[in-house]
Amino acid sequence: MNITESEPLRIIAKTCGCRQEEKKVRYSFNRAFHFLCLYKKDIILAQSVACERLLIQTTDRIERQIIEDEIAELKMALDLMS
Repeated sequence: MNITESEPLRIIAKTCGCRQEEKKVRYSFNRAFHFLCLYKKDIILAQSVACERLLIQTTDRIERQIIEDEIAELKMALDLMS
């Protein structure tokens, strides 16, 4: 299956875990075939956008810090790829 330019990559970010040390950001694809057809850089960019959307919705201070740390790691990964 080919992905056309008009199909946006949609990744959903969620926080998981019950204790502060174990909480992490998890991602899921909107469509299952995307992970076979995209470059790593495109996936990291989509993860960053998903984290930004999640950050807007988050009210918990601990989860906010976890998401901000994840965004910083994603930006660093993008910088290293450039």
